[in-house]
Amino acid sequence: MAVVLPAKNAVEKPEPLKAEVKGSIPSWLQGTLLRNGPGIFSVGDTRYNHWFDGMSLMSSFAFKDGEMIHRSRFLRSDTYKANMAANRIVVSEMGTMAYPDPSKTITFLNHTVPDFTDNGAGNFIKYGNDYYATSETNYIRKIDPETLETLDKVDYTKYLPVNLATAHPHYDKDGNTYNMGTSIAEKGKTKYILFKVPSVSERDKGKDTPALKNVEVICSVPCRSMFTPSYYHSFGITDNYFIFIEQPYKLDILKMTTAYMRGVSWASCLKFCPEENTLIHLIDRKTGKELETKYYTGAMVVYHHVNAFEDDGHVIFDVIAYDNPSLYDMFYLKENSSPNDEHFPKPKYTRFALPVRPDKSTAFGENLVKLKYTTASAVKEKNDKLVCQAEVLYEGLELPRINYDTSGKRYRFVYSNYVDEFGQSKQIGKFDIETKEVIYWNEDNCWPSEPVFVPRPNGESEDDGVVLTSVINRNPDQSSFVLVLDAKTFKEVARAYVDTELHKDMHGFFIPQGNYKRGREKDRTVILL
Repeated sequence: MAVVLPAKNAVEKPEPLKAEVKGSIPSWLQGTLLRNGPGIFSVGDTRYNHWFDGMSLMSSFAFKDGEMIHRSRFLRSDTYKANMAANRIVVSEMGTMAYPDPSKTITFLNHTVPDFTDNGAGNFIKYGNDYYATSETNYIRKIDPETLETLDKVDYTKYLPVNLATAHPHYDKDGNTYNMGTSIAEKGKTKYILFKVPSVSERDKGKDTPALKNVEVICSVPCRSMFTPSYYHSFGITDNYFIFIEQPYKLDILKMTTAYMRGVSWASCLKFCPEENTLIHLIDRKTGKELETKYYTGAMVVYHHVNAFEDDGHVIFDVIAYDNPSLYDMFYLKENSSPNDEHFPKPKYTRFALPVRPDKSTAFGENLVKLKYTTASAVKEKNDKLVCQAEVLYEGLELPRINYDTSGKRYRFVYSNYVDEFGQSKQIGKFDIETKEVIYWNEDNCWPSEPVFVPRPNGESEDDGVVLTSVINRNPDQSSFVLVLDAKTFKEVARAYVDTELHKDMHGFFIPQGNYKRGREKDRTVILL
């Protein structure tokens, strides 16, 4: 059986809608949960082929004084405007190649059809004091996080040479943002670029200047193959290192450049090479230089990093790994959306341990060290090549979230969706890494979104806070709702029913009250890894 996806067009609700609260929302929970995902799947007589391609629907759930206000709005991207002006899909997405009528010029607001999509339906990013809807292209769209109105369009390539960038950056306590992008054939080289967007400086406070103006390149990592860079969705970070996984799941650039002429989608130009190893790059944050040691493991596909930390001369990092990339294929929108016999690849919560300075006297083939927090190890082979043996901590966990205060540090708890053998996600859970125990929440005919942990101010423990998730409720005569769980016990403390239909989304984060305002250097935005 395959994932059964809701693929009907949403109806936006831009006006504030007060929810009916059952239970008691904690008085300290003040701020807004933002969610983003595809919400328009057909325009006129045309339809997207893949669920990820749908045009962005942004949702907000604002908590204040025990109440919650909901609103939703479509991202008014250039892609949205062009499609709506033509009453058909004219801007291509990853899984859908669109073919505008060459005999007609489609214009909107004095612009022609966009050269590449700016449909930011994947997540939100914070650069400086500004928030952006994003996917993985070079275009992001600034939004107003309170009203969800679409503001400026920003092109990464005006500030640094990246054609693709992740929708999962990292943030430090000083308000700096770290991200990665791929530079394709720039000056005859294809490379991966790690960059930093500094927090807003004193001189730029109050100015309407993109934070990307001050972007700093931390380092460049050469691609193993100029015309087949690795696809990646996220990366890892600790206090002293970045972790980048160059996996054998690749973008064939030459095929992508000819996809339109050949009448195929860009997604068909992704290829998985199971005969190749995965190369793990460890990069020093202070020097911006990659460690000379080469770390390898078997072929795998990773979308989400969970967390990473340092212990006993090692960098230990956790990811959700797959044996193959068939997960992407599960999200194609079939004419008949009923379940079929396709196989869902099981996600594996996987831990690696990389020795930062491996003992060169270690005999060939001998385990380098045994660590307290994992059975993962590295085995030395010829030419100082280290082959990493992973530990699988759990199976079936996806969309992992943590208390972001523990980002880059040793941690214990993970909040996530749990998928069954058919690819359905009908429950969320709290996983204890130390005991391997899971506490679940589920309810009949309910589909929860990615859970988001919000720490209680001045909390006393890692799990002192609440977990928020928006829940699609398919029970007759019942409304969908936002669920508030006590993060320690995973028991329900409140739910806020909204008198409108909620839709399946991808990612998002929580913005504490007061952090919308310009001039605030630090915030505690809870971000997906």
